[in-house]
Amino acid sequence: MTDHPVNDADTTRGCPVTHAGGDDLTRLYGPDAAIDPQGIYERLRKEHGAVAPVLLEGDVRAWLVLGYRESRRVLDNPLQFSRDSRIWRDWNDGGVEETSPLIQMLGWRPDCVSQDGEPHRRLRRAVTDNLDTLAGRGIRRHVTRFANKQIDAFADKGRADLVGEYAEYLPMLVLTRLFGLPAAEGRSLAFSCAQVIKGGPDALAHNDRIMEILGELAERKRVEPGPDFTTGLLRHDAGLDEGEILSHLRLVLITAHTTTSNLLARVLELILTDASRLTGLVSGQRHVSEVIEDVMWNSPPLAVLPGRFATADLELGGTQIKEGDLLVLGLAAGNLDPDIRPDAGVSVHGNQSHLAFSGGPHECPGQNIGQAIIETAVDVLLHRLPGLRLSAPAGRLTSTASTWEARLDALPVEFAAQSAPA
Repeated sequence: MTDHPVNDADTTRGCPVTHAGGDDLTRLYGPDAAIDPQGIYERLRKEHGAVAPVLLEGDVRAWLVLGYRESRRVLDNPLQFSRDSRIWRDWNDGGVEETSPLIQMLGWRPDCVSQDGEPHRRLRRAVTDNLDTLAGRGIRRHVTRFANKQIDAFADKGRADLVGEYAEYLPMLVLTRLFGLPAAEGRSLAFSCAQVIKGGPDALAHNDRIMEILGELAERKRVEPGPDFTTGLLRHDAGLDEGEILSHLRLVLITAHTTTSNLLARVLELILTDASRLTGLVSGQRHVSEVIEDVMWNSPPLAVLPGRFATADLELGGTQIKEGDLLVLGLAAGNLDPDIRPDAGVSVHGNQSHLAFSGGPHECPGQNIGQAIIETAVDVLLHRLPGLRLSAPAGRLTSTASTWEARLDALPVEFAAQSAPA
């Protein structure tokens, strides 16, 4: 990794290329960032306002957008803020190595999130058409089946960790069914996807493993087609080539699993730390969608969204951005922006204008599938485990953050033990 030249005479506020004393910039990764990311966002907002200079893995410089309105501007204006990392100046200048874990999240691929305009629309149509088809093919039935199998593994014990034994793997098990993969691949794929998002030295190896499995899947589906997402991409009239097919399989697999598993864990955490919510759900007076909405605002599954690249010199939130600069969007910070939520304790029920699904042309296309997985997973769990309750004080629950997300470490629970299934 090469360092960037620093011009000590240039003290333009926060510029990630010319900011003096680069070592003073806040890192969004590492031990300190893993403990209290929300505290970091609040401090950066006080020091810099809506846009703050930060360091990503390898001390690569970027802008973190903390303001809600500023994030909306970036998301809604691809002509100014492109998703195409081929214009990323630090990459073109050799400041980011090909082996950097950032490449798994920011590097250009022949998929819809890496492109804008007509290329994006062509590729996104192939994804959305097939996701829409899957959403109408009994997805809740698949979730119910795998949720019951997960619960069967611990129901007779009267205790469980609902992160490690439920939320961490359930979405991937459902995705194996939707992709046409063997369910036996689910656990190892879930682990590899988590490592790609987490970053670190093993991210590249895990990404390579995912691509190998998906390559074998696509090859098999060419000769053994089925009613699955993979076959749908292969046959779509958008005419995706080999690279486009594999890149979209990777994109949907990683993002759908990691965000849904994180969101499911956070929804369960909120339910089990709020007696009124739990009682309301068990009695049927409340619906899981209300809890999901609260989590989307206050603990979105993707805390920081990668990434956008400035197409010209411009101003954002009072900060001067240079052409080719990298911007990452603080979805969690934006949702708690005091300019739009002066009192974060006020109910947000019925308000779906959060940033958790991104926005603009690249807004998440799989929202309905993710919501169906979570709603069904919660319903099955509450039905199967009477007396479900936390087995540790709520204040002792911990999370570990990476640059892009903060994940609940464990959710220990107790319940009335069930007889092992016959």
